[in-house]
Amino acid sequence: MSGNLLGKEVSPYLLQHKDNPVHWRPWGEAALASAREEDKPILLSIGYSACHWCHVMAHESFEDPETAALMNELFVSIKVDREERPDLDAIYQLALALTGQQGGWPLTMFLTAKGEPFWGGTYFPPGPRFGRPGFRDVLRSVADTYRDQPDKVSANIAALREALEAQSRNRPGRGIAPETVDEGTRRLLREVDWRFGGIGQAPKFPVTPMLELLWRRYRRSGDEQMREAVRLSVGRMCMGGIYDHLGGGFARYATDQRWLIPHFEKMLYDNAELLGLMTHLWQDEPNPLFAARIEETADWVLREMVAEGGGFASALDADSEGEEGKYYVWSEAEIDSLLGAESEFFKRTYDVTADGNWEGTNILNRLGQNELGDDQTEAKLADSRRVLLSRRATRTRPSWNDSVLADWNGLMIASLANAGAVFERSAWLEGALRAYDFVVSQMSADGRLRHSARHGHVKPGEFLDDYANMARAALILFELTGDERLLAQARAWVAVAERHYWDEAGGGYVYTPDDGETLITRTKTARDQATPAGNAIMVEALARLFHLTGEDAYRARAEEVIDAFAGEVSSNFPAHATLANASERLAQATQIVVMGERDANDTRALLKSVLETSLPNRILAVLPPGRTLPHAHPASGKTVIDGKATAYVCVGTLCSLPITEPEVLKAKLAAPHALD
Repeated sequence: MSGNLLGKEVSPYLLQHKDNPVHWRPWGEAALASAREEDKPILLSIGYSACHWCHVMAHESFEDPETAALMNELFVSIKVDREERPDLDAIYQLALALTGQQGGWPLTMFLTAKGEPFWGGTYFPPGPRFGRPGFRDVLRSVADTYRDQPDKVSANIAALREALEAQSRNRPGRGIAPETVDEGTRRLLREVDWRFGGIGQAPKFPVTPMLELLWRRYRRSGDEQMREAVRLSVGRMCMGGIYDHLGGGFARYATDQRWLIPHFEKMLYDNAELLGLMTHLWQDEPNPLFAARIEETADWVLREMVAEGGGFASALDADSEGEEGKYYVWSEAEIDSLLGAESEFFKRTYDVTADGNWEGTNILNRLGQNELGDDQTEAKLADSRRVLLSRRATRTRPSWNDSVLADWNGLMIASLANAGAVFERSAWLEGALRAYDFVVSQMSADGRLRHSARHGHVKPGEFLDDYANMARAALILFELTGDERLLAQARAWVAVAERHYWDEAGGGYVYTPDDGETLITRTKTARDQATPAGNAIMVEALARLFHLTGEDAYRARAEEVIDAFAGEVSSNFPAHATLANASERLAQATQIVVMGERDANDTRALLKSVLETSLPNRILAVLPPGRTLPHAHPASGKTVIDGKATAYVCVGTLCSLPITEPEVLKAKLAAPHALD
């Protein structure tokens, strides 16, 4: 069958390529069968809708008739959206890494008709450039090798197959020792850029789980250097060009060391993780900068990232009108014409000059300052920003990927709900609940989650991370609302993961279900990638369930997951940041029980003290009259004092004396030693 077959797909990324002269096919048995029937290798191209270099390669090669004709002659070409099929992306990104190359998108892999990889790369320019071969030359060379050197291809296939299988075998151990975490965080601290913040040099990613590791060490020990590393890093991001100072929200990463030049795409998952971390920083010290960025980011999510039905959309593109960042940057003349007398002050504040700070244009930033100005100054700047935002709204917007992904939604639901509770912003909590309800009602069937939905179309695939992140979100919502249905749903999702994802032979959870599509391998890992590892998030969900229900089976399973990957942690500690964080929650949870009616004034006052304190291992239970704790809970049997709402703080098997005064509770929770 010839012709481009992407026109009936739902994915925005695949639809971006439906008019290419390339005879693209979506992934599936029909495409693999075509490769067998035509005796051709497969060219697999994986990307996503907001990916700048994916757009570049599309314009240079996939829209070029000569290149397309060569692809159609020599290959069966398959296009995959990595957001829709993260299982395929995980396999073939790993395969590329095993060839010694750095991964990324667009991913360009060459496969046999069985889906076996034998060579690949990422972006290829149309002709030799950047030290990379031209794409047309690559096509001819790969096709010639496939046809004329089958032994070489077979050897590559066998080597990659063996390596892929080896990479999916975990290295077990016995737990994650506290000294391993302490040594790992000390090593990580040495990688901090003390001038500009962040971990390492350019390009700079937020690496939120690693920063959370440092933050947890500070809260555990009172180590001020750990605290300062996180505050510096997040503060520089908040002031940098990676942050959208007009509309709110963070770009995926910065291409430079200073956080000035973003890769302009905005991803839901980055903003979810940063929202959670910024909330911890504000709880520790109510800094106006973090409060502002939390509010602006949450408002951006609810204003621009709510898809049809209430779920959260996955991304905003980096490009508009064929140019990266065009929607976001400014000339000095534009700002002068819009702001008039206020222009000079705004330009000094936001680093705007005639020559610009990026390719002749200006990326708004406040890297010349360490903190916000006084209320009068910030009010004046806010008025100017509203003027510019209104003008920006008339520009051609970047494309919006309104696919709703269950795992990414779980991340945002948890962070937005928690921030809503901390800042007493009911709209944020309600937005999180709407997104949760969308996933439950529209992306579930027969008790099973679905990974991706768009415009009423729900794709059949599901993955471990969907269950892990949505179970975690349900449990956080349960702690904040007390709705027992949320706890029941989390239990049900964890039970599905047990039945269909648990690896009886090696321990840990496999990324794809045992009754899903058969691929060349089933990956299993606890290493964080662009998003936190599903196995690590499952440990957190299991830890929360254990502490909330007292059921030891959850604790035992969490320990089994940790043990399954513990042998890898010391050799690659930063990549296992989320696993280390989740392990700490299991072992050192700060269980807070507040006894009293949730809506009563004295209960609310105690809850406010809890919610205004940074407690990375918080497990919160609000116990109305007539309700009891599980027998195994350390506060089981304890009661209210003098008819007042009463709090108990428990770590391990020990609980504090009863606390009825909010300021006493806050002082107890704020002291690092209280968390040991």
